Amino acid sequence: MNSYQLRSKEALARRVAADIPEGAYVNLGIGMPTLVANHLPPGREIILHSENGILGMGPAPPPGQEDPDLINAGKQAVTLLPGGAYFHHADSFAMMRGGHLDICVLGAFQVSATGDLANWSTGAPDAIPAVGGAMDLAVGARQTWVMMDLLTKQGHSKIVSHCSYPLTGLGCVRRIYTDHATFACTPAGLQCIDRVPGLAHEALERLVGLPIRPIDG
Repeated sequence: MNSYQLRSKEALARRVAADIPEGAYVNLGIGMPTLVANHLPPGREIILHSENGILGMGPAPPPGQEDPDLINAGKQAVTLLPGGAYFHHADSFAMMRGGHLDICVLGAFQVSATGDLANWSTGAPDAIPAVGGAMDLAVGARQTWVMMDLLTKQGHSKIVSHCSYPLTGLGCVRRIYTDHATFACTPAGLQCIDRVPGLAHEALERLVGLPIRPIDG
């Protein structure tokens, strides 16, 4: 029986949000990363970007106050903060490709220990490719962070020595935020930044199946 409690999706979103610095321009990918917008620290100015053409995006609106004309790239209703703007998606992709974003937070199917990212297809015959703007973000943002569950539904680690799924980007991921722990991807492999209380370092290594440098290493 586990003696530790996994981070919920909301707790994981809070953990990611806590690391985003003042003044950062940030893109939140489709799926779990969109939750980060609801947990940004009060008083910290962070400018959220969406590839469908929004800058200055706010959190999700209260129920019943959704504007059907104001959505993010995942077709979720969002808000626009004072000073925010929306524009053609070609301009949005120019921002992404031109290195104007400090951080992008993406989901993933697999991430290698050295930061290779696979998040657009599993390569299965019936898989629906969903690359969106992920490749542009992965190479264009100054830092790429991944937010995901550590294990698949079958109990296999999504952090691997080498990705077996089609790649989105090579060596682009700096950090991996999971429900078990937070990792840094380095040229020497994985390093643990933090882990949930009660989860021993050795147990985490067994789950991932790779060597992990400890927090103080």
